[in-house]
Amino acid sequence: MTRHRSSRRLPVRALLTATGTLVMGLGLMAGTAVADTWSGTPGVAPPTTHHATQPETRSAVRPEPARARTAKVAAAVDGVVCGRLCDGAPVSEAREDRLADGATIFGRSIELHLSDRDAMGWASINNGDPTDEVWLDRSFDGGATVPDTKLGDATIPAGQRGTTTTMYNLDDPAQNLHGVLRACGKAGNRDDVVCTEWIQVEKPMTQGTPSKRAVAALVKLYDADTGLWKTTGWWNSANALTAVIDYQLATGDSSYEWIIANTYEKNLHAQGGNFTNDYIDDTGWWALAWIRAYDLTGEQRYLDTARFDADYMWSTHDDVCGGGVVWNVNQRYKNAVTNELFIKVAASLHRRIPGDTAYLDQALNIWQWFQASGMINKDNLINDGLDGTTCANNGQTTWSYNQGIVLGALTELYAATNDRGYLAQAQVLADASTRSSFLNPGGVLTEPCEQNGCGGDGPTFKGVYARNLGELNAALRNRPYQAYLTRQASTSYREDRNRFDQYGVHWAGPIASISAATQQSATEAQIAPLRGRGKR
Repeated sequence: MTRHRSSRRLPVRALLTATGTLVMGLGLMAGTAVADTWSGTPGVAPPTTHHATQPETRSAVRPEPARARTAKVAAAVDGVVCGRLCDGAPVSEAREDRLADGATIFGRSIELHLSDRDAMGWASINNGDPTDEVWLDRSFDGGATVPDTKLGDATIPAGQRGTTTTMYNLDDPAQNLHGVLRACGKAGNRDDVVCTEWIQVEKPMTQGTPSKRAVAALVKLYDADTGLWKTTGWWNSANALTAVIDYQLATGDSSYEWIIANTYEKNLHAQGGNFTNDYIDDTGWWALAWIRAYDLTGEQRYLDTARFDADYMWSTHDDVCGGGVVWNVNQRYKNAVTNELFIKVAASLHRRIPGDTAYLDQALNIWQWFQASGMINKDNLINDGLDGTTCANNGQTTWSYNQGIVLGALTELYAATNDRGYLAQAQVLADASTRSSFLNPGGVLTEPCEQNGCGGDGPTFKGVYARNLGELNAALRNRPYQAYLTRQASTSYREDRNRFDQYGVHWAGPIASISAATQQSATEAQIAPLRGRGKR
């Protein structure tokens, strides 16, 4: 499994205090807190995801008795704004939940949630520590002035990792004011503050196919300043970028090509440079993203970066447990995800580099080792990795992404060698995972960690599985997994989607734990049945 680790943190933008003063955290790079101006690649269309649409009309709310309206006006005078509900109402009374924006500080995720039907919002902080703080700010002039700050101020209690504020109104009906909210937060042991952007009530997108609307919702969580996705991590952002490119490759819609260049240019020198760091699987995710980018754009720089990443991954190959590349340069743990990724990366490069033999030899070397390693269990499901002492299968969880990456890797090996034996092996593994009741209770792909929210890593896994199964399905003449893929797409669309085409962690419902990672996974679920079917 891609284990939880504190080093996986998004670069943090310049931080705003509640009064608008710029504050810099230790070791943080300066940036623009609110993306009102596009300063990206010349000639590239600017992002349009940072500005809210017009406020939604709420005329459907029934008129209240005069006495109730009078009470609300009086409350507003006292500093409490009332609409359908009054400031301070519990989140449980919200009629819907839209993840409106997010920010990160010292590994903490600060989120702004809105119930657009109620014109109310609340803030949450996750992955934090006791005494960490979160609150809302409110403005009635688009953020130029902030008359209401520290609304619902809440701290994480002992023994917890997160908390939320109560709800506060965006608009003040008594004074006919339309407002915006932002969420702010800080670590309990630091003075630095980070805030989301100012957000107002929006109307949902109603035009377009499910895949078009899903990717549009994913792009709304993209941060053009950092070139990464809000509310998720470094390697998850590589998968989010891949999902955006997958959509463009599958449909021919080129609306989001600007994101590719922006992500590349903003992060080429981040972490270890060239999209490397100590975690070799992280490097593999980015290598695959840049191979996809090359396929879409034809730009050589993306392929060159993927080659750099592949060489970095191969440099960790050793004889521990008989071969394979390692999970982390400081640990010799051999696991499934890293080696499956390397096979796919190397085989993909071979197909895109005329005359190559080295990458194909490396891909075949790791596949032959992996196939004999014992990580594929008796049920043809793949466990997390090998025991460091015995080099035997460690029996850890059969995460969905480990069942998926190998399918895409074998599909690439088939394309590289024209040996249909790789497709046959892939079908054996795909049959096992699609028919597994453990992975598919009730026929819907379900990650084993979902009852606990899956932390920072797990929400990405199912999208990886859908992507790779879709690649295999498109390579087979009779598309044997089309019905399975269609079921995942239709079920998640029906059971796990809010009005704004945001998806949670449970494809079978209910909607919960929305993030850029859950959105990426569901977007891949919508794209997977389209592969090889032409533009839709």
